[in-house]
Amino acid sequence: MLLKKTIAKEVAQKAREMFTTVRKYYEELASKIPSEQYYKYHDHWRFVTQRICFLAAFTTFIQDGRLISKSEVAEMLNVKSERTKDSFHLDLEDYLMGVLQMASELSRFAVNSVTAGDYETPCKISNFMSELDGGFRLLNLKNDSLRKKFDGLKYDIRKVEEVVYDIRIRNLSTKK
Repeated sequence: MLLKKTIAKEVAQKAREMFTTVRKYYEELASKIPSEQYYKYHDHWRFVTQRICFLAAFTTFIQDGRLISKSEVAEMLNVKSERTKDSFHLDLEDYLMGVLQMASELSRFAVNSVTAGDYETPCKISNFMSELDGGFRLLNLKNDSLRKKFDGLKYDIRKVEEVVYDIRIRNLSTKK
């Protein structure tokens, strides 16, 4: 079991090292976007940025068991965390979409962990996703794509809770 967790952390570390390449491309992109025209061209890289935020969040969760902050993701990409008048920055909506994509992947990871014989990880994922859900409930999301993605979070949480329930009902977990 420990070997599998060590391998997962090693893979996550290798993935984190790949962000140096991504960083280089974001620096190049930022140099080509005219000042004050960020949102004019934002749709060209929006989905890639969301996916990169997902990858950063997922690797951080695998390594440290925590949620990566927006400023940490921005630092990994070498862009500004907050919007200023003439800056290339990490948009809050892109960060939040990436975090919600991570939640969907974590529900799959919980099922795969049990299949691999790891009964502790789904419990950790369940606690993490419950806290994540509580954080998103504090936001006043409008009826847009972010709200729709957040609405899908409850199904991901239910999937993980079913896995945790099955683990506990079969006495497979060492924690009670």
